[in-house]
Amino acid sequence: MAVGIRCLLQSPTMASSNCVRLFSTQNVILPKLETSNDAELLSEIVLTHHNPFHAMESSLQLHGITLSPHLVDQTLLRIQHSSKIALAFFHYSNSLPSNSLSASSYNLVIDILSKVRQFDVAWQLIVQMDQNGVVPISSAFLILVRRLIAAGLTRQAIRAFQDMKCFVENGDDEDDDANVCFLLDTLCKYGYVRVAVEFFNKNKHEIRPNVKMYTSLIYGWCKINRIDMAERFLGDMVERGIEPNVVTYNVLLNGVCRRASLHPDERFERTIRNAEKVFDEMRMRGIEPDVSSFSIVLHVYSRAHKPQLSLDKLNAMKENGISPTIATYTSVVKCLCSCGMLEDGEVLLGEMVSNGVSPCAETYNCFFKEYRGRKDADGALNLYRKMKEDGVCVPSNHTYNILLGMFMKLGRMEIVKEIWNDIKGPDLDSYTLLIHGLCEKQKWKEACQFFVEMIERGLLPQKVTFETLYKGLIQSDKLRTWRRLKKKLDEESITFGSEFQNYDLKPYRR
Repeated sequence: MAVGIRCLLQSPTMASSNCVRLFSTQNVILPKLETSNDAELLSEIVLTHHNPFHAMESSLQLHGITLSPHLVDQTLLRIQHSSKIALAFFHYSNSLPSNSLSASSYNLVIDILSKVRQFDVAWQLIVQMDQNGVVPISSAFLILVRRLIAAGLTRQAIRAFQDMKCFVENGDDEDDDANVCFLLDTLCKYGYVRVAVEFFNKNKHEIRPNVKMYTSLIYGWCKINRIDMAERFLGDMVERGIEPNVVTYNVLLNGVCRRASLHPDERFERTIRNAEKVFDEMRMRGIEPDVSSFSIVLHVYSRAHKPQLSLDKLNAMKENGISPTIATYTSVVKCLCSCGMLEDGEVLLGEMVSNGVSPCAETYNCFFKEYRGRKDADGALNLYRKMKEDGVCVPSNHTYNILLGMFMKLGRMEIVKEIWNDIKGPDLDSYTLLIHGLCEKQKWKEACQFFVEMIERGLLPQKVTFETLYKGLIQSDKLRTWRRLKKKLDEESITFGSEFQNYDLKPYRR
């Protein structure tokens, strides 16, 4: 149950997010990226020296690298965006006498291949797992099922789910129920609630319906804005003697509030009335609204730009003995900032910290967006430096990108340099913002340097970035610079494979 509740709490914009991957993500646990110097070195070697016409082992053996299951997993995580190289590295690892592959390695490479729709190869790996006796195999099936659904291949996903019985030994009833929950939850998450309901109805004689399954289906109907069907399934659930819980009602409440149009005020008031009806039904069943319930309604006030109502609801929560979370506070801070009440937002930020709730990067982003709108460079810079000094939270890439775009437009290049140096791992958006900003200011040398750095880091620039830099260099009579840059692109093209071919540029006429 805690998985579903935690999901509802995790984002201040929960009313528009996929907050109900409710209970079943625990069935598929992929390794997480961890700090590993060996994995960083190995992934750099693999990406830099990989040649599709030669065996991979030559470059790795030259460096005297010994693979372990953990090192294989961490390396796969770092090269996951280069599926062909990841598969080649996987096969090389599998060919070693030490056999350094674990179930998690298979799961990772199946996930990597399925993301790029290499489902046939993923199937072959599952068969190979079965032949080699690698267990558990069910998690690999569930990864494949999830990616098939994400690709819109729902029928194939259901067939793969049913084929799992041929490969997996009969588990206990709890495992079977959890797997069914996973299928229904994933179908609903991607908007295929009708397919989920069809599967649910067809297999009623085998499925033991429970609160988790019904909650997933209710979420699915809410996701496609069919609140009437969500309420019907809630009624069916009660008739079967399955008691809804606070997560079920929060899902329904989120559906009532999520896509509701809040302007003019009549629509806002209708949404609040519908939300209060859900609160009343919860209490009638002896279920007390929790912090998620209040946070969902608070987000409605924030979207409708009702700062006073947001503060009143926040105070009502406290009076009911419910401690606000980071998501709750951030919704109110966002409302205050978007309404220009920065001072009140700062007071609330101080209250958060004094109550032991550490603000996140998204909380600070509310302030930075308002400073950007006001073109208040000094205010944004003071808050940014205070954020760094306090060390309460680490700025996210989104934070850096807001500030980069703002100071770039205001021409504060010395601040842009300071922020860029603070970014630990610039992403595609960071480089794109910086390069386009430098092009606008005709700083071609710096733009080319960051463009090359971006490619060397394995980030494929957007086509518009190619074109902007190309046209700017030609118009500035820097054709020689472009030729050197193009030569570098050709050298690095193997990193991107077929994706790079989409960026061939036609000769540009001034």
